[in-house]
Order: sequence, then C-alpha cells, then structure tokens
Amino acid sequence: MERETEQSPKTKMESLRTICDREFSIQQQKIDSLTASFPSSLNSIKSLALDTAQNHAKLAKLKANLREAEDEFVKVLVAKTRKEAKQMATRDSISAVKARVEELKRTVQVQRSRREEYGTIISRQSLALSKTEEDAEHEIEENGEIQEAISWYNRVLGFQIEGGRGVKFTFNDINIKNPKEEYSFTICHANDAYSLLDCNPNLNGIKDLINELNRTNDLFGFVRTIREKFQEAAALGLQPQSTTFDQDCSTISLSGPALSVSSNRSESSAKKNEHHIPLQD
Repeated sequence: MERETEQSPKTKMESLRTICDREFSIQQQKIDSLTASFPSSLNSIKSLALDTAQNHAKLAKLKANLREAEDEFVKVLVAKTRKEAKQMATRDSISAVKARVEELKRTVQVQRSRREEYGTIISRQSLALSKTEEDAEHEIEENGEIQEAISWYNRVLGFQIEGGRGVKFTFNDINIKNPKEEYSFTICHANDAYSLLDCNPNLNGIKDLINELNRTNDLFGFVRTIREKFQEAAALGLQPQSTTFDQDCSTISLSGPALSVSSNRSESSAKKNEHHIPLQD
C-alpha cells in the first residue's frame, strides 16, 4: 500500500512530464509555425504599409484636388453671383429706362398740349398786337394832330401849356398895348374834378366857370372863355402881377378832354402852390 503511494507521485511526475513534453511540442510547433509565417506576415505588413503610404499620397493628392475644386467652385459661385447681380442691375436699368420712356411720352404729350395752347395764345397775342399797333399808329396820328393844333395856338394865339402839379395855360397877345405880356391860369384835375391852383390876374366869376367846367367837362370851351375874360380884363386895364409861381413840369394826362403836354422840369416850385388859390366870385 505504501509502495503504491510512493509510486503514485512518480507516476504523476512522469505523467506531468509527458504532458509537458506534449505541450512543449505543441508550443514548439506553434513557434515554428509562427517563425515560418513571420516573413510572410512581415511582407504582408510591408505591403500593407506601402499601400498605406500610397493611399496617403493619393489622399493628399485628392485633398489638393478637392481644394482646387473648392477654389474653382468659389470662383464659379462668385462669377455666378456677379452675373446675377449684373442681370438684376440690367433689369433695374431696363425698368428705369421704360419708366423714363413713359415719363418722356407723357412729357411729350404735355409739351404738345402746351405748344397748341401757346400757339393759340400767340395767335391771340398777335391779333392783340396788331390791334395795339393800329391803335398806336392812330394815337400817334392823333398826337401829331394835337401837337399841330398846339403849335398853331402857340403861333397864332400866343398860347402855351406847361404840365406839372397842374396844367398851366399861358396866353400872349392879350394886351394890345403889350402883346408879350403873359396872362395865365393853372388848373388841376384830381378825383374826377377840376380845381383852380392859380390865376394871374385874378378874374371875377372864376368859381362859376370852374363849376361849369366840372359839369360839362368842356376844357377847351373853358380855356376859350378864360382867354376872353383875360381880354376883357386887359381892356379894363387889369394887368397880371409878377409871380414866382413856377411849378414842376412833366408830361401829364387829364381825364377831361384828353390832353398830353411835355415841358421842362423846374427846381423852384413855390411853397405857396401847396394850397389852392381862393376862388373869386
């Protein structure tokens, strides 16, 4: 029994050795197999590394191509954006031109209407101008006749007219003894009424004559009557007095019998002319 017990570890050791040998053989085979497969694995790894390096080169090239493609895409996008902006600007310009054309059409229509209106106005003005020219020629003829009549009065009757604050009528050839002696009177027309500013010499009944003048508006008849009154006064020995009555003279128009007179302007207007001379009955 003890022997069996003593052999048992030995047997066990042998069994373990057998197992170890078998295991060693297996591991040796694995090592041999691994050693045999290592060159091929190394070659495979080298091939894989080479492929990886080639792939890295291809990847870098693809990245470069991608960057170039991106740059080209950006350029194309910028060009497209510019073209679109240019097209929009062209559309806006076309719209503005169309609007301008429509505005010009309306302006042309307005100008045509105005031209027709102005043509009508010019025609009317031409007719009015023709009539005005005819009236002016007629007025010139009348003024010539008036000037001729005044010249005749001055030459034959010794009659002169001066315009200023009023109208001064001066007569010569009144006094037979002294034909150059001057008899005069000055009247003013304002507010549709005549008033006497001066009479040299003073005449009786002059107020009634002024009232008659305002009633009849017959200035020339009034002048003839005053001349006759001056002749009567001269026949009675009434002579004009020396006076400083010297009115500012200019061209005036009376609304009574139309009368235009031109004469020189005097600087010595007497202050006493600021008031009307009292009329004598």
